[in-house]
Amino acid sequence: MGLKRRRIKHTRSLEERLDEEAKILREEAKKLPPGKRQESLLEKARQAETGSHISEWLRFPGLKPPD
Repeated sequence: MGLKRRRIKHTRSLEERLDEEAKILREEAKKLPPGKRQESLLEKARQAETGSHISEWLRFPGLKPPD
């Protein structure tokens, strides 16, 4: 038998969740000394922010792509 997918009803939009994740990652990075771990958290924060922007852009098909 196949596995059953868990369904989750999100109360916030994807953009809101990604923005919150980026905020948390940046706060964690501030607490760390400069180094690989801090850079890794900052990179993940940038990726979350980029994902949020792309998702928002995709929801509005009438908009032109960025130059």
